[in-house]
Amino acid sequence: MPSGTLFIVATPIGNLEDMTFRAVRILKEVDLVAAEDTRHSRKLLTHFGISRPLTSYYDHNQNFKGNYLLERLQGGESVALISDAGTPCISDPGYQLVRDAVAAGITVVPVPGPSAAICALSAAGLPTDAFIFAGFLPNRAGKRREKLASLVAEQRVMVFYESPNRLLATLEDMQELLGAREVVVARELTKIYEEFVRGTLPVVLAELEGRQIKGEVVILVAPADAPEAPPAEAVPQLLRRCLAEGVSLKDAVKRVALETGQTRSAVYDEALRLKGEDE
Repeated sequence: MPSGTLFIVATPIGNLEDMTFRAVRILKEVDLVAAEDTRHSRKLLTHFGISRPLTSYYDHNQNFKGNYLLERLQGGESVALISDAGTPCISDPGYQLVRDAVAAGITVVPVPGPSAAICALSAAGLPTDAFIFAGFLPNRAGKRREKLASLVAEQRVMVFYESPNRLLATLEDMQELLGAREVVVARELTKIYEEFVRGTLPVVLAELEGRQIKGEVVILVAPADAPEAPPAEAVPQLLRRCLAEGVSLKDAVKRVALETGQTRSAVYDEALRLKGEDE
């Protein structure tokens, strides 16, 4: 018996009009819908006239429920995985089910749609040629600050999810560790009270302090300034230092080229010149 298909179906993050025609069709056709919260998802399915069997799949039951879903798929049935909002497996349980399905030779089909991270990024006004999605920062202040400290030099836009009750504490940590970086706070995306707060971290903090923040939040942080490359005249000194440390000529050239932004061929030529002088 051929295996079924696992569909990863994105659902609206707020505005039900963002549900795609394809998502509705797939959810009407599958044998089973696996949902993060069946009560929440039942309302969504009912709104679109979808009456398929529902089963729960969330953080605390994904191990044993994953085996159950895998058995259904291996038995030839089709299963749709949905989350409470947005695209499954993005800061949501599900990746393990996808890994197991792929390992078992089951076809996994994405049904794209809303994603809070991409939605916020598209309207943030920050450079989008390169970005990283960092998900939720740790709940504990120490771990959160440790994570932010590791991202100080990140030269891509950073996208975070955050809960409203931790927003101010997170922004304060960002201001202390990242400086007066440009930031965008997006909340209630696609809903009636959708809001984008833009500015430097001090400006955004001042605007949000004293307010009651509601709804899930996306924080977007501008990249760090690129470090200034050492001048070309620094190449000989850097090469001599590397070689004095016992680094091979090849590795020294590679390291100095990375540090200075000079081409490897130029650095190699300089290394040969220095070697000739020493001889």
